[in-house]
Amino acid sequence: MRQIVLDTETTGLNAKLGDRIVELACVELVNRRLTGNNFHRYVNPGRPVEEGALKVHGITDEFLADKPKFAEIADEFLEYVRGAELIIHNAAFDVEFLNMELQSCGRGTLADHVACVIDTLEHARELHPGKKNSLDALCERYGVDNAHRTLHGALLDAELLAEVYLAMTRGQGTLGMDLEAPAAAGLAAAVLRPRPRLVVLQASEEEVAAHIAILEDIAKEAKRGTVWQFEPAASAVNAA
Repeated sequence: MRQIVLDTETTGLNAKLGDRIVELACVELVNRRLTGNNFHRYVNPGRPVEEGALKVHGITDEFLADKPKFAEIADEFLEYVRGAELIIHNAAFDVEFLNMELQSCGRGTLADHVACVIDTLEHARELHPGKKNSLDALCERYGVDNAHRTLHGALLDAELLAEVYLAMTRGQGTLGMDLEAPAAAGLAAAVLRPRPRLVVLQASEEEVAAHIAILEDIAKEAKRGTVWQFEPAASAVNAA
C-alpha cells in the first residue's frame, strides 16, 4: 500500500481570491514505512506573499523569484502521487489550492489522479472529540518531537504528520486490542480449549438428615422465623 503525506504553504488563505501555492511537499509511506522517497518543491506564485502568511512560513517573495511556476512541476508532481492514497491534515484547504493550480494548467483535479484523500484532522476529531487537534497538539499527544518547528514548512509538517498518522492509526485492523501476538495466541487457545465435564455429587441420606437437623436448630433460635420457612409462600407469589 502506497500512501503520500502531503502539505502545502501558500501566499494566503483564500484560493478563490487568487492565493497560490508557494511550497509543496510529499512524504512517501509504503506498507506504513517511511521510504525517504520524498517530493519537495518551492513554487513561484506569480503574486506577492501576504504579510500574515509570511509570518507563518517565512517564505519571501525574493526567495521565490527564481523558482518554477506550478505548471512547470505539475506533471512531475502528478506522476509522483498517481494512484496513491493522500494523507493531509485539514485536507479541504490543501485540496482546494491543488485543484485550482491543476485546473489552471489543464490537468483536471486531484481526484482524477489519486486513489483517495484521508483527512487526519477529521480522523483526530473522531478519536479526540472536544480536544485541540492541530498538528502541534497531535504531536504532543502522540509523543512526536516538534521542538524544531518554529515556523510552518511544508516538508517539515509533512514529516511530522507522517509520524502522527502512524501513531494515530497504530493497531487498526487488530480488533482494537493492543495485545502482543504471543499473548493473543495464548488467549485464543484458552478460549477455544474445551471445558472439563462438570461432576455433580449427590448428598447421602445421612448428610441430608444432618442438614435438616441443623436448619431446625437455627429455626428454633430465630425469633421471627427463617427465610427458608417462607419459601413455599414466596414461590406461590412468584408463580402468580
